[in-house]
Amino acid sequence: MLLPNSKLLTLEQAIETRKTLRTAGKSMVMTNGCFDLLHVGHLSYLQASRKLGDQLWVLINSDESVRSLKGPTRPIQSEIERAYCLAALTCVDRVIIFNSPRLVDEIEQLQPDIYTKAGDYTIDTLYQPERHAFDNAGTQIQFLPYLEGFSTTKMIEKIHKAGSL
Repeated sequence: MLLPNSKLLTLEQAIETRKTLRTAGKSMVMTNGCFDLLHVGHLSYLQASRKLGDQLWVLINSDESVRSLKGPTRPIQSEIERAYCLAALTCVDRVIIFNSPRLVDEIEQLQPDIYTKAGDYTIDTLYQPERHAFDNAGTQIQFLPYLEGFSTTKMIEKIHKAGSL
């Protein structure tokens, strides 16, 4: 299914857009994840991330990448559907789909000013090659408050329970 999405960029388009943003003196905040089923925790986190810079770019795992991380029953929504939902949020400026489980190459090419992750992560639990790529790019890493009790996995479990009633 093709959904119109003016915020969705290929990596090549993102690299060029990033150059333009940097030339204009604007900052870019980047985050990443599967964002399979948007929930309150995602929305709170994305809104807080957007406040840290001029633009918020969300890099989402491709369908294949989600399957490799989460198992064969995921994602629930396709990468195009997930990108469309994220792009509908006013706090999100750009969406990029990446194919590998990790985004070292994207970090090196986009060199974000700030990278955000939810507070259930720490500097030590970040994937270390990504952390080193951020360090090399001069990216500031910020951990934002984590809303306990909100997760896609918990949503899926709740839906399964409701279906078996």
